[in-house]
Amino acid sequence: MRHATAEGLDQVEPMLAQLRLVPGLVEKNRGTFYRKSRAFLHFHEDPSGLHADVRFNEEFERVRVESDAEQQALLSRIRTL
Repeated sequence: MRHATAEGLDQVEPMLAQLRLVPGLVEKNRGTFYRKSRAFLHFHEDPSGLHADVRFNEEFERVRVESDAEQQALLSRIRTL
């Protein structure tokens, strides 16, 4: 499992644009978001595809973000925080 490459992040650029609009999230580096002063979301690639690691609680939770539906479901969940 490696951090997402620029090409991998290109695949989810529309999602990144929507994340940039979420109040309270700050993009420190492309695809790496903080909430307050704490790491909140970043992306990984592996043979099964692209995933986001999101800190909904104390630990990061891995969420698949390959399809538009998966991306929208994650965005909806983040917006409710």
